Amino acid sequence: MSDPWTALKAPARAALSQRNYAAGTLLERLGTTGATSAELLSAERAALLAGWIPGVEFVPRRVFRQRHRGFFGEFVREGHGVTGSLGLWPRQWASATMFAGTAKGFHIHPPHIPENTDPAAWFEHLFGPNPAPVSERPYEKEQWDVMFFVRGNVEMLLVDERMGLPRRVMRFVLEGDDSNGNGHAGVVIPAGVAHALRVEGSTDAIMVYGTSTVFDPAAEGRIADDVERAPLPSEWQAYLEGAQ
Repeated sequence: MSDPWTALKAPARAALSQRNYAAGTLLERLGTTGATSAELLSAERAALLAGWIPGVEFVPRRVFRQRHRGFFGEFVREGHGVTGSLGLWPRQWASATMFAGTAKGFHIHPPHIPENTDPAAWFEHLFGPNPAPVSERPYEKEQWDVMFFVRGNVEMLLVDERMGLPRRVMRFVLEGDDSNGNGHAGVVIPAGVAHALRVEGSTDAIMVYGTSTVFDPAAEGRIADDVERAPLPSEWQAYLEGAQ
């Protein structure tokens, strides 16, 4: 086939690229271009283990739409469902609003390692081929998050930064309760897993989240979070600093 770009100038041809529209498997997309929560909820976990971050869980939810009135959906019940099976019940609940077009993160919380224990060996014990019972997870000493979205769609990115575990990436879109889709779910995020969010579309996102510990600024680590800052124009900054 002849080159269709021969009529372009050489610099433009050298800079030219084209998008790859190949979808890829769900496992491939999970760590690259992204998946949807609906896909992950319906998929067999065994088929995704090679790309799944240990400790991350989806909490399936049902949202009931009330015609002409609104919608209703539960988060979790203590001792029931996914959080019940994990023995995880938040000590603090909070809400956050993200305006359309904004993003948060990456945020990360420090894992608790028992005294005189190698971190890699500890994570192998908790999440290895023969994982320890969830009762051994130190929820009360490290912050695990359980996040739900009641409005707007949000893309979430997770990166496992725990010593001894593969550095895996998970990328997916979560639907708010106002969505008509079938991907309503909460997400459990372990300590040591960096997480970032960005709003998809033109609707503000509202999040409700629980944490296994109460808020501690010292346990709120940040990585590559410049997106959260809104720098002033350079000439404004120079003026404020008294530059002539």
